[in-house]
Amino acid sequence: TAVQGCFNSLFLIFSGRGFAFQRKQKIERQYRKLLKKGKKVPSQQNDQFTDTYPEHLKHLYLAEEERLKKRRRAPDDSVLPEEKLNEVVESVTTERKFKKKTANQKAKEEYEKIMAERARKKEEAEKRKQEREVAQRLYKQKKMEAYKILCKKTKRGQPNLNLQMEFLLQKIQQNT
Repeated sequence: TAVQGCFNSLFLIFSGRGFAFQRKQKIERQYRKLLKKGKKVPSQQNDQFTDTYPEHLKHLYLAEEERLKKRRRAPDDSVLPEEKLNEVVESVTTERKFKKKTANQKAKEEYEKIMAERARKKEEAEKRKQEREVAQRLYKQKKMEAYKILCKKTKRGQPNLNLQMEFLLQKIQQNT
């Protein structure tokens, strides 16, 4: 009998019919029941379609859906669907505005900002350079005129004091 009891327990262990096996089967049955119940729950038709639309075409599908609803309704309600349609389109556009940006989009925007900043700085530097060149040209021109007036000589090679005095007089009048 001891051999038979030992044989019985060994048989049950090797055949997989022990206590743990039964518990495992019970849990599997409960899990399958839950899966069946989950499949039987009807999903709403609107949610099913709107979730699968591509983001860039979603507003078109929603607008079409509103038009179909409008045709089904009586002509009395014709004003309300138009307003709702506008609200739906506006909500879709605002969603797109506030939607989180991907890392690639952020990097692109950052790159564009940097490039725009560089271009702006380059233009400013070019503008300053041109202004400096114009100012230098005017300065050199005035200096050259003053030099010519101050260096003029008489027929005998003496400095022309009349021209020098006129030049100094003009300079004093300009400053005051």
